[in-house]
Amino acid sequence: MKNDLRSRRDAESISQEELAVAVDVTRQTINAIERERYDPSLELAFALADHFGCSIEDIFEPEDS
Repeated sequence: MKNDLRSRRDAESISQEELAVAVDVTRQTINAIERERYDPSLELAFALADHFGCSIEDIFEPEDS
């Protein structure tokens, strides 16, 4: 799944670790999402959207089939 998590994190000048703590996951999970190697659960997607004050669709975009 395509996402702009890294650019949003960079805009806030926060590390992967800081974001991970804020949404209660590991830094490795944030890294895997940013590298598009892991699709977050719906619960995590909502937590990330809440953290950035936007909708899930603002961060994540499904890849074309």
